[in-house]
Amino acid sequence: MSLSGKKVIVGMTGGIACYKVPYLVRALIKAGAEVRVIMTDHATKFVTPMTLAATSRNPVYTDMWAERDEIATRHIELARWADLLVIAPATANVIGKVASGVSDDLLTTIVCATPAPVMVAAAMNPGMWHNPITQRNTRTLADLGYMFVGPAEGEMAEKQFGVGRMVEPEEIFGEIRRFFDASAARGSGLLAGKKILVTAGPCREAIDPVRFISNRSSGKMGYAIAEAARDAGGEVTLISGPTSLAQPTGVTFVAIESTAHLAEAVNLHFELTDCLVMAAAPSDFRPGEQSDKKIKRSTASLHLELTPTQDILKSLAGKRRAEQVVVGFALETDDDEANGRKKLEDKHLDMIVLNNPRTPGAAFEHDTNQIAILRPGQPTDNWPLLTKTEVAARLIAKIADMLAERSHSPRSKSRG
Repeated sequence: MSLSGKKVIVGMTGGIACYKVPYLVRALIKAGAEVRVIMTDHATKFVTPMTLAATSRNPVYTDMWAERDEIATRHIELARWADLLVIAPATANVIGKVASGVSDDLLTTIVCATPAPVMVAAAMNPGMWHNPITQRNTRTLADLGYMFVGPAEGEMAEKQFGVGRMVEPEEIFGEIRRFFDASAARGSGLLAGKKILVTAGPCREAIDPVRFISNRSSGKMGYAIAEAARDAGGEVTLISGPTSLAQPTGVTFVAIESTAHLAEAVNLHFELTDCLVMAAAPSDFRPGEQSDKKIKRSTASLHLELTPTQDILKSLAGKRRAEQVVVGFALETDDDEANGRKKLEDKHLDMIVLNNPRTPGAAFEHDTNQIAILRPGQPTDNWPLLTKTEVAARLIAKIADMLAERSHSPRSKSRG
């Protein structure tokens, strides 16, 4: 896709990854985008403004108080000008300031003032990235719709290895293209004008402050579905349990921990949703009691009583609108189809995506999956082994067909 006519602000903060940014700016210019670069004072210590001015073919903005005629309104004009604002590299400092609403330089003032979406390419030392304060600030921004790219795992400038490297310029450029692709698709894609709610990943049920029970879900399938729905033009909200996956750009991201948190988030968003795809793996049981202190090691046996958690999908049956589409997932290890059909009926679903982790290539953590589609009154549709990206694209096409059928047919009777 050409980026002709797209207006992109690249905001640079002080980190060694600044040396990569001219390559990103050059790629944007070659794709036809108009680029304006804003550098913090610390960023100018790593790369000169002249380098970015030559690369972007425009003056570089570094000072809120530069002696120019337009200074009184520069931040407002730039904030309104942009179609997208990309902070690269984004240090822990700027992430913290933006999350707290601090606007004490040109870049943070424009971030605060712009109505444009903001993409954040984080870059910092692994210790800073894993600091609970940084993680809290990142979650705050993600919940507000900020898009995160990376950070990646690798060797740092100080020879330390871990998560914190800014992703390569090619990957940031790819995410920018996907953002604009998705924005264009919202007016013409298969899911244009549709609100899609996707859940993904595992849930954790606490035993004590340091231990929990969970499952082996990686979240890869749900994330792929969210990205496919986004690429088809849908307005996507992704509710995710704890995973090691990067947050997809162009979607609203909601982080949850437990099955109760998942139920709360789904119920909050479900009413205005056109389609729910429940790809998350809720815990079926939780500890009956949670200790507020770490349970000490003992030679005696530990008896843990488990109680059932809420059946989230079943609880939605009486709340759904006739035109809504609800898709569930069923992971079965025996009597696959019979168990899947029972779940389809009991939970009043429009579709079940059925798979068996014992199938080669379809187990946890794989990038491939082999599924069967179950729908009321229809024969089982068995799919071959595909990548999860391919599975997601085909699922979204089916969902789009189902939504189109609902919108062009008389209102169906409620399944509640």
